[in-house]
Amino acid sequence: MKALVLESKGTPFVYKDVKDPVPSDNEAVAKIIACGSGLTIQHVRAGRIEVDYPRIIGHEITAVIEEVGKSVTNLKVGDAVTAYFYLTCGHCKWCNNNRETLCENFGGYVGREIDGAYAEYMKLPAENFLKIPEALDWKKNPAEIAVICDAIATPFKVIRHASIKTQDTVAIIGAGGGLGIHMIMMAKWANSKVIAVDIASNKFDACKQVGADVCINPRDHNDNQAFYDYTKGMGVDVVIDFVSSNESLNLGFSILARGGRLVTLGGGGPQNAVTAFAGDLLNKEAIVMGSRYATKQEVIDSLDLAARGDVWPLVTDVRDMSQAEELHALVEDAKVTGRAALLIK
Repeated sequence: MKALVLESKGTPFVYKDVKDPVPSDNEAVAKIIACGSGLTIQHVRAGRIEVDYPRIIGHEITAVIEEVGKSVTNLKVGDAVTAYFYLTCGHCKWCNNNRETLCENFGGYVGREIDGAYAEYMKLPAENFLKIPEALDWKKNPAEIAVICDAIATPFKVIRHASIKTQDTVAIIGAGGGLGIHMIMMAKWANSKVIAVDIASNKFDACKQVGADVCINPRDHNDNQAFYDYTKGMGVDVVIDFVSSNESLNLGFSILARGGRLVTLGGGGPQNAVTAFAGDLLNKEAIVMGSRYATKQEVIDSLDLAARGDVWPLVTDVRDMSQAEELHALVEDAKVTGRAALLIK
């Protein structure tokens, strides 16, 4: 099969022939139709996350099952599928409680610990393939359907995890990014009032188009007063931080309302921290929490939301495999609005 292979840290893709994957008893092989090209895999492409080389990256897929192992019962040849990003055990306390993102025997990530979807075919444990609802026209919209498992599922998990309710005011830091744009969509789906927060003001038109009620560049202000002005002095019910730098985390905590929740998703590194004063935590009953990806059920629910027409991902740049380098350069420079994807052919 043809594949885009990373052969060493920070080097360009090599388009080459590699062996076709063969499934073991509990695995399946899928023919890849489209694969999302998000910042998560760009970190690997750029060498910020090292993997065992050679490696094929990519995990947000539209695909069709080509072959199944002899012990596989949940899939059959011809099923249209997407993929679950995390490699989990399926039997620990957290997996049994539908919180796979905390798996005690976490095996890593598709496209890092095992080869991913920048190839004609991909092999995964059968339980990592999730069926695409029949109501979703994957032949017509392969790129959009491919990214649902991340771009919609990750914000959908945040909605549940942070208990976002109708009429909550939600501030999204990093709102102009690929996940931030979709977090705006999902917060509006939850009937919230949305403040889009970004230091790139040129992204605000896109934020407004998907539902942001107001946009704030915090570097245009000397303090956090703009947030209190908008909320009539009450503060923000939920802050969702996709950046998770010292600056963003502390801004987020400083604007929380009574009962406010600060959610960090950015993984900004051990040097970045929020200064959460005990008095504010106590008096506001504030909550600081992390949120990782989504559970399998949340991915399934996100597919169903799209199938019902409640939400639809924003994919603005779709290329073929020959243009992978150009596409990833745009992702690196934050020049893609919403999400990008490759058609695998």
